[in-house]
Amino acid sequence: MLLEELTNTEKLENGTMECKKVLDRKDPTSWLKTIAGFANASGGKLYIGVEDKSQKVIGFTRKEADAERNYFNNQVNEHITPRPNTMVDFIPYEIREQERLVLKVTIGESPVKPVLLKINGVPAIYMRRDGYTNAATYEEIREMSIHSTSQQFDTLSSDLSYKEEDFTQLNAFSLEHGGKKFSDKMFRSMGFFDQDKKLKKGGVLFMDSYDGSKTAVQCSQFSGFTRGSDRIVSVNRFRGNITSSITFMENFVDARMNHMIIKHDDYRENFDSYPKRAVFEGLVNAAAHRDYYLDGTQIQVDLFKDRLEISSPGSFYEGALIGKSYDLSDIISKRRNELICEVLVHCNVMEAAGTGFDKIAEEYQDADQGHKPYIYSASDHFTLVLPDLTYEPGIHKGITEDAISFVPVTDASKHDGSILAFCYASARKSSEIAKHLGVADSSYFRTKILKRLEEAGYLETVKLGRALAYKTNPSKVGLK
Repeated sequence: MLLEELTNTEKLENGTMECKKVLDRKDPTSWLKTIAGFANASGGKLYIGVEDKSQKVIGFTRKEADAERNYFNNQVNEHITPRPNTMVDFIPYEIREQERLVLKVTIGESPVKPVLLKINGVPAIYMRRDGYTNAATYEEIREMSIHSTSQQFDTLSSDLSYKEEDFTQLNAFSLEHGGKKFSDKMFRSMGFFDQDKKLKKGGVLFMDSYDGSKTAVQCSQFSGFTRGSDRIVSVNRFRGNITSSITFMENFVDARMNHMIIKHDDYRENFDSYPKRAVFEGLVNAAAHRDYYLDGTQIQVDLFKDRLEISSPGSFYEGALIGKSYDLSDIISKRRNELICEVLVHCNVMEAAGTGFDKIAEEYQDADQGHKPYIYSASDHFTLVLPDLTYEPGIHKGITEDAISFVPVTDASKHDGSILAFCYASARKSSEIAKHLGVADSSYFRTKILKRLEEAGYLETVKLGRALAYKTNPSKVGLK
């Protein structure tokens, strides 16, 4: 029997359906990604107990069907978030007077996007298109985030009950920064918990006891200008509630940046690498506008010889991707997390008008161009860069050809040095390298020039999303 005979009243469309003979226990990703892909697209149906290519009906006994359904629900609950709307029906039929069952799983389009599949702690986003399920592109992920009809993460309900005594650190943080102590009435008015006193997920992130991955941060200090080629002086990781995370990052930067005293005729002036208000505004902004739907991510605070970088997971909410921009005052950062932002406003560390970037610009208003802060946004993160005011040359412009040392390869091209310097600090796509050199991104350029450097071990290939990129191998190419 074929599936179309069993479901003769249903229209079967290859683009929105898939068949599995049985759910793979050894490789659940093989079918879980289909569920996530349907939920990120317009929904679909999965028939279990049907051969994929022939659509021949195999079916299960009642006991086997129950086990298959239970396994399905357990795996979806464990690995897919937010859980998509699924409905499992049994389609009965008879073979030799014996009942057999096929499972029909109907997956609805998720109102909360993107839907994440997490296996072994690694999150991935899949999209169903043209009858196939593949990894979503950065553009698709961004579109899903912008057009999602969902609630924001911090306003979703949790299973934890509100207790006043669970928020002593939040109240201490608020009082320390000139805010007021939170009352039950204040919490209720901002939607911190629902009518059953169940905390919203944003409220959970402020609990004294919270130490989950949603607020993870990593702070690193490098000896030079880049991550790839310079020695890491220290790496500190932290998990705690939002206010503790902000304080941890602030203390990390304060303990490691330069503190100078400039003597004038009649007074002394304290002078720091980074204005404390600018650092604090940047850290609060990163925590407030982080995409908390993205598991397996962290706020990244990196100290280099010439700058401080603060990167937060998720691009600008409902905003355009931007390259390097020095016009901080022109950037409008819309709230991704209304509840979290409202709590931080009450703590007096954010303003309702969202003028944090303006304050950062004010702190650097007397700086020259080499010491101006800037910001950029990619599809999966946004980064604030604060120049070190005590590093006189300003932000390092990158590795130059004169700064690298390598043995020329056989049949070397005139571009080899420029390519290796350009790719030293960051991985670059062939189109970026070609544009930098002012040449065409041709097959000749990729196979005769880039490939030759790769074969010699001077270039390494890495993945940037779904694209191939090139990174200079520092073990083969040194710095003078």
